[in-house]
Amino acid sequence: MTTSSSERGVSLGMPELPAPAYPDDVRARLETDAREIIARYPDSRSALLPLLHLVQSEEGHVTRTGMQFCADVLELTTAEVTAVATFYTMYRRRPSGDYQVGVCTNTLCAVMGGDAIFSELQEHLGVGNGETTDDGKVTLEHIECNAACDFAPVVMVNWEFFDNQTPATAKRLVDDLREGRPVEPTRGAPLCTFKETARILAGFPDERPGAVEASGGAGPASLVGLRLARGETAPARVVHPRDGAPQGRDGAPQDRDVHEPSPRQHLSSHDAPQDTSASDPAHPAGPTAEEGE
Repeated sequence: MTTSSSERGVSLGMPELPAPAYPDDVRARLETDAREIIARYPDSRSALLPLLHLVQSEEGHVTRTGMQFCADVLELTTAEVTAVATFYTMYRRRPSGDYQVGVCTNTLCAVMGGDAIFSELQEHLGVGNGETTDDGKVTLEHIECNAACDFAPVVMVNWEFFDNQTPATAKRLVDDLREGRPVEPTRGAPLCTFKETARILAGFPDERPGAVEASGGAGPASLVGLRLARGETAPARVVHPRDGAPQGRDGAPQDRDVHEPSPRQHLSSHDAPQDTSASDPAHPAGPTAEEGE
């Protein structure tokens, strides 16, 4: 028994049909927004990135129709638009959920539990990397870095921070998202849908009450580094990353100032004592002998 080329998913080189056009009312609305975006730039083609966010806010991902629209208003070829849309991972190329849940699996987050969080969320939601739940609420993906190492492991939802996560808290988070229960990011603006986020990234104001005023700060280790880079010598205070209080060997909260680091030392809220001469003079770490010596 043989199967046809179409059944095997083999292309015979037939040209793809043109992308369908937006309905007239949608195109008119998008053209008004597009003119506002393009006016911000001396060269119209520089507006391509925010325009891709604009069309993504319309359908939740960048469709062929959206790319054709960008090409039309910027007088570019669809090949030029496609090259950009496929380069940046923030542009989704297929339908995705109302909430993009990104789990950092880069080095620090991974060793602090990011890998475990991502694995358990896949099992809990029944989806793989880049896949969306059946109800269309959550798209799960691993992120190389969420730029918040001081709060590792970090999960982001539509680019808003959820710090110091565990598998249990992450599963509760996605359950709340799917059930429509209120969810508050650890830092930054209140959470909104992915389409709303895309419109904000296109450069339009966030008109939700209190959203602009909301902000989040860096972690203590990052601030220590910033002060050192500026040449400031005031002692810094490193705190426990989860409950905000340093702890002694007996587990009791205590305050302590951090000495100025030498070139061989660095400060991090996640550092643990190591059995080296730097942390324990009674057990100096000598050179490792080669096998057989």
